[in-house]
Amino acid sequence: MKAILCTRYDSFDGLRIKEVKKPSIKENELLIRIMASTVASGDSVVRRASNPFVKLVFGLSKPRNPILGTDLAGIVEAVGGKVATFKVGDRVVASTGMKFGGHAEYIALDQTVAIAKIPEEQAFKDAVTLPFGGNAGLHYLNKMKKGSGKKLLIYGASGAVGSSTVQLAKIYGFHVTAVCSARNMDLVRSLGADIVRDYTSADWKEELGCFDHIFDAVGKTDKKQWKNHLNTNGTFYTIAKGFVKESAPNLDLLLSLAQKKQLKPVIDKVYSMDQIVDAYKLVESGRKRGNVVLDFQ
Repeated sequence: MKAILCTRYDSFDGLRIKEVKKPSIKENELLIRIMASTVASGDSVVRRASNPFVKLVFGLSKPRNPILGTDLAGIVEAVGGKVATFKVGDRVVASTGMKFGGHAEYIALDQTVAIAKIPEEQAFKDAVTLPFGGNAGLHYLNKMKKGSGKKLLIYGASGAVGSSTVQLAKIYGFHVTAVCSARNMDLVRSLGADIVRDYTSADWKEELGCFDHIFDAVGKTDKKQWKNHLNTNGTFYTIAKGFVKESAPNLDLLLSLAQKKQLKPVIDKVYSMDQIVDAYKLVESGRKRGNVVLDFQ
């Protein structure tokens, strides 16, 4: 099978498409033919390895698992003898977390990881956008005090995490102020934000007011920078801190919301496997909107 390998850190030349052995499965595993994946911020963090801690965790000279990609959507091609929940032909979406493996034509996954069935009418490229931003949005929103009219500010509202969190927050009843660049304001309004602010404007914090919760969806600020904009007992959260655990129930919920048109997939661009360097460059430009998708069909 073909796979995209990260053969060394911090070099686009280190991204190679190679033929590798197709995985075999154990009795409790599924073999999935991957139709779509994403290039997410987690992939970029590992590829660049600008933080020395990355090399300590994932490998000193290159990733121990050189096939990156945390999310995938595809078709179950084979199942082990102890797999009861899935069958051959099922359309599924899955999140592997920091175990990666999604940037390939096939993957073997244990049936207990975050896997969910995709409705027939939902495209693979749409379904694969849900796990990363959706899981993160649910994780942080579930930490917050909910209630009609609770005021939430989302900083970095147009990225994969931010665009999902804006939509989920509105479903939960929050009054949402979303912060993004001017070019993305119309997009974020279309996702349901009540107020949208352009962070590139010199006076964007004037008359901003105070909030019950502030969520930095891109991990570029800290609580001190928001001290004048939090209500008494207000809380600050950042994607840069905390561990987001993937789960099948979360995926089921996200897919259900998408099927009901309450959660819209946000895709900046779709690339082929051969365009992997361009995909990473867009992610690392800091200017992507929503998700960057890889189409393996």
